[in-house]
Amino acid sequence: MRYLNAEFPSGELSLNEYDVLFNLSRQPGQQLRMKDLNRHLLLTQPSVSRLVDRLAARGLLAKSHDRDDARGVNVALTPAGFELFRRVARSHIESIAERVGGSLSVTELETLTELCDRLRLSGPN
Repeated sequence: MRYLNAEFPSGELSLNEYDVLFNLSRQPGQQLRMKDLNRHLLLTQPSVSRLVDRLAARGLLAKSHDRDDARGVNVALTPAGFELFRRVARSHIESIAERVGGSLSVTELETLTELCDRLRLSGPN
């Protein structure tokens, strides 16, 4: 992780900002309620709120009130946010492939993916 963090192309996004864009990119409609986004990240709720506000101010995310629950806030990737995510992801994926890809077999990579998904999904609800 230290190598991946050090090699992360941080000129346009921090790793935490990338993580927000990455998680939103994987959702239907590229959006989530703020509380649901918070469950996908390894940050405190206040930190996620500040991070989302900064990304929204840059035009990378759009925030809106939830129609079904006035207390809820939805967060969505904007086209500019998705484009930046894709651009940074290409470089980041190359770095991951260099560090991890050649060290593990296809079966080991599948097992690693399964274990990481299980860990990610077993977090506090």
